[in-house]
Parts: sequence; C-alpha cells; structure tokens
Amino acid sequence: MTPFAYPPAPYVRRHGPQGYADYRRFLPWLRDEFTFRCVYCLRREQWGRAAGELQIDHFLAVAQRPELTTDYDNLHLVCPICNVLKGNRALPDPCRVLTADTVAVDEDGTIHGHTREARRLIRILALDERPATEFRLLWNSIATLARQFDPSLWLRIMGFPADLPDLRRLKPPGGNKRPEGLQLSWYARGARGELPATY
Repeated sequence: MTPFAYPPAPYVRRHGPQGYADYRRFLPWLRDEFTFRCVYCLRREQWGRAAGELQIDHFLAVAQRPELTTDYDNLHLVCPICNVLKGNRALPDPCRVLTADTVAVDEDGTIHGHTREARRLIRILALDERPATEFRLLWNSIATLARQFDPSLWLRIMGFPADLPDLRRLKPPGGNKRPEGLQLSWYARGARGELPATY
C-alpha cells in the first residue's frame, strides 16, 4: 500500500447534506467524504501539526458561481497548497479525472498523467514540481520503513484519525439527499467493527 494511491474509479459522492448557511459547517461531511485527505495531492490530514490541516475549496469559484457557495456537491477537501495554486481557476473535476487509470505515482515521488485533463491538473497544481515530488518521496520512504520496522508508526501514518466524525448526530437544516451514505461513513463502519486498519 502506498500513501499516494489514487482511487480505482471516478469518485461518486455518498453524502448529501443541505441547507447550511455557512459552507464551513460541511467540514465534517467533507472529511469523511474524501477520507481525510486532499482530493488533488492525497496529503493526509494526520500528517499535519493541527486538526485544521485541510481546507474547503469551492470547485466552481464563488467569484464565478456565488449561488453554489453552500452547495455540498461543489465543495472539495484540499490542502492549503493545492487550494492556493488552484485559486479561482476552472479545472477538470478531480473526482473524475484523478484515478488509478489516469495518474501514476512512482516510488521516487514523480507523478504522471495519462490523459490530457490529468496532465493539466498536474501542471496547474505543480504536482510534479520538485517540492511536491520530494514531499511524496519523503512520505513513501517513511511509510516503507515504518511498515518494515515500526508497525505502530505505520498504523499512525496510514490509519484513520482518532476523531472520526459521527455524521449520524449532525442535522443539516435542509436534510440529507443521500441518507444511505450515513451507513457508509467511516465512523459507522468503525462502530460495526468494519474500519480497515489503514487506507
């Protein structure tokens, strides 16, 4: 298992909370939705120093589409670096474009896009520039060493955060258009004893 394995297929959202007046109230849902990592570069929140390591990004920028400011399906979980580099640009949807078939990450940290859209995302977000490749190389090396010599460290860096959000307790003002997703949340899986040790 590598820390930078992109999903095997285009991602389909499982949650659909609605009605929050402040888009920041969607954060627990987005943390669960995107498995506690940046949708673009796969940086994990538990690799940072604080709980607020990841942020909410408006995929279609508020400046261009203000009516989507609090539309859950327009929100992504991203790291600060990807958020700044994206800015207000209109980009291909990473949930559709960044998959195991379209993006490959080598052990040396380099990343390769196999489609024009994937290559565009990689270029705009500087995902194959030296700081990004060195970051991936570092975490690939740490994960490899931890797996071989320190299983408890391996679980800390590749496992789930301790504060899994219990989405069943949340009551979005406009309801939840995908209520079946609550049973698929990481907290619910953990309560059933189905939470994997790593992801």
